Amino acid sequence: MTIRKILTEPDPFLRQKSSNVEEVNDEVRSLMDDMLETMYDAPGIGLAAIQIGIPKRIIVIDLSKKDEKKNPLYFVNPEILDKSNDDASYEEGCLSVPNQFAEISRPDTCTVKFLDYNGKEKILEAKGLLATCIQHEMDHLEGILFIDYLSKLKKSMIIKKLSKQKKTLERIVV
Repeated sequence: MTIRKILTEPDPFLRQKSSNVEEVNDEVRSLMDDMLETMYDAPGIGLAAIQIGIPKRIIVIDLSKKDEKKNPLYFVNPEILDKSNDDASYEEGCLSVPNQFAEISRPDTCTVKFLDYNGKEKILEAKGLLATCIQHEMDHLEGILFIDYLSKLKKSMIIKKLSKQKKTLERIVV
């Protein structure tokens, strides 16, 4: 398994739509293993393939706490079949928008159809944080970041801050 570089806003690659995976094979499973390793290392609770520069419809999620047994979930070609009309708000962050957080309201339950790690079709009824995380990661597959739900002013302030941080980081010589 390999830890991959996570792209950060304002990288234009993050804004492209991801394409479907034709078949869940060893190459795709290896990618999902790398994604999981990258997510754990970051650390985060969800990661979309586009965030590591692979425009494929793949996400990994693990909501387990540090001291709990790992419980990774793999979603290939996820599709939301249904969302509740009731919303829940969580303070969201994102590995591609480092050190920035905002309260985002999303449907509190959703039903998702997807292929699992072995390519088997599954349907999952997700609630609460899991539902939020799935929707957040699926937004990545459409080129959407959580900051896109904020006002223009808040969003531009965050992007400006991230651009400055990026320039500073890129100038470090080791």
